[in-house]
Amino acid sequence: MKTLFYSALMSACLLPVMAAPAVGKARAVDPVPAKALPAKGDPALGREKADSERCVECHGVDGNGAGHSNGPEGKFAKLAGQHPAYLLKQIRDFRSGARAHDQMQIMARSVSDEDVRDIAAYFANQSGMKGQDGERHALGKSLFESGDSARGIAACIGCHGALGKGVAGSTLTPVIGGQEWRYLDKQLRDWRSGERRNSPDGAMSQITKTLSDADIEALANYLSGI
Repeated sequence: MKTLFYSALMSACLLPVMAAPAVGKARAVDPVPAKALPAKGDPALGREKADSERCVECHGVDGNGAGHSNGPEGKFAKLAGQHPAYLLKQIRDFRSGARAHDQMQIMARSVSDEDVRDIAAYFANQSGMKGQDGERHALGKSLFESGDSARGIAACIGCHGALGKGVAGSTLTPVIGGQEWRYLDKQLRDWRSGERRNSPDGAMSQITKTLSDADIEALANYLSGI
């Protein structure tokens, strides 16, 4: 019996070192693949999610605003025809606090990226923002198209495209032609004051520094009417 015991013991001691993990080293574990999100959202699912997540209450079923957002207190963005990538970035910025807004921060933290992709695809799929009737402001048009070199104000058209309808390939720069004027007015003032500062390259904070109140009102008036 002793001979058999020692024979078994020696065999165990002579097993290759790889039979057991080395002391002090973690065993390699195959990574579990993360659930891949689709490159583009599903507009059909997005319609249902926009309703269930209560997006349409402020932004409208067609993305052009609804109810109190079109009233005298209107300050909610129109989302119709907006770039999905831009919308997704704004939601992530609301979550992180890079963009401040109490209500939107709460809403953004309750919606997953996958749901946001679908909701963004739905709003992007709607007809573009409907401009409000009214005479387009000459000063706003001039600032948008040509800027003011004497004051270091760059032309908005360079980033936002003709009539504010966007530039091909520039998906993080929003469509602003036809946007709600109260919303435009507030955002421009927030960029100027530093309340908002989540532009990818900081351009908006720089451009708005020298805008006067009259400039901002003129730009908001002009853009909202496109």
